[in-house]
Amino acid sequence: MKFEVLKTDGNARAGVLVTAHSVIQTPVFMPVGTVGAVKSLDATDMSEILDAKIILANTYHMYLRPGSRVVAEFGGLHGFSNFGRSFLTDSGGFQAFSLRANTKNDEGGIKFKSHIDGSMHYFTPRSVLDTQYELGSDIMMILDDLVELPRDPHTLNADEKARLKKRIDLSVARTIKWAREAIDYHKFKQSEGAGLNQNIFGIIQGGTDYDARKICAQSLCEMPFDGLAIGGLSVGEANEHMYETVEAMMPFIDAARPRYLMGVGTPEDIVENVERGVDMFDCVMPTRNARNGTLFTSFGKIAIKNARFINDHEPIDPECECYTCRRYSRGYLNHLFRARELTFFRLASLHNLHYYLNLMKQIREAITAGKFSEFKREFYAKRSGGKI
Repeated sequence: MKFEVLKTDGNARAGVLVTAHSVIQTPVFMPVGTVGAVKSLDATDMSEILDAKIILANTYHMYLRPGSRVVAEFGGLHGFSNFGRSFLTDSGGFQAFSLRANTKNDEGGIKFKSHIDGSMHYFTPRSVLDTQYELGSDIMMILDDLVELPRDPHTLNADEKARLKKRIDLSVARTIKWAREAIDYHKFKQSEGAGLNQNIFGIIQGGTDYDARKICAQSLCEMPFDGLAIGGLSVGEANEHMYETVEAMMPFIDAARPRYLMGVGTPEDIVENVERGVDMFDCVMPTRNARNGTLFTSFGKIAIKNARFINDHEPIDPECECYTCRRYSRGYLNHLFRARELTFFRLASLHNLHYYLNLMKQIREAITAGKFSEFKREFYAKRSGGKI
């Protein structure tokens, strides 16, 4: 993998990331294809209509079904899905966190019960890499230990703060330990000829605790990861705490490697964190909101199910050039949603993902032109003065 920062505007960066399967302009948004497919869309939609250069698949889900060995027999995720561009695979740590009623973390890894059949499994720093070697992803994420955060830490009493601090410190210690195990194992596997075209990213944990984040970031920066991710945010804390944490930790994250903020987020979150120096994002929001009838536009969000759209002949966003907006009206999409027609999921998902990918293109152009601050002002001005 090659990564180069081509232009900076303040802390915002425009660059290029090259993997074995695609050339990726950054900042980049990665559509989420949890089980090897972006919901309601196929490889042709992703490649030819949306021109996505990289999508995310999830190790936890692919491990459980159909199994990474099955995927390997098809030529990995690329052959299995027929998406010939890049894949990033999450390690499954977040899924273990989100299903924490069925999981238990210890010093060696994460023990969990399958949400499909109740069978017991154990993820370790090595086992999640073995799974990702079989999946053949371009970028592999290591196993990390994630902590749920309160929305407002100032509301915690002294005992609650002490317990949270203890849990964050444990999370950081485990994450650093697992990171060392993972990078050593990856180097060993490469010496045997495995994963030669696969890259490995470390994940920085620490909640919103400045000292914990600093320790974790500095420790992982000393290891030869191909990129560095910021994990454990957008897990309950207020947005301003996320922004403050990202900004505070940037001085401790190697500027020569791509920086990936995991699971984030809204268009506003992306703009704010690009401004702070983040290069890569992923989130289920565009496709999940699409299926629920919430559509992103240059002037804010609309709920297409609302009655006022029944007779509306306009496209979702008159400024949008996506596949859906060039062909269909708000009135038709309102009808499809109300009729529970499956076609709606595809058309709405194409629009929302186009919005996100086009937002990233506009951001890159603004950084390259040295006009990111101007872009940000116009972005917020349009959304606050929406047309609907």
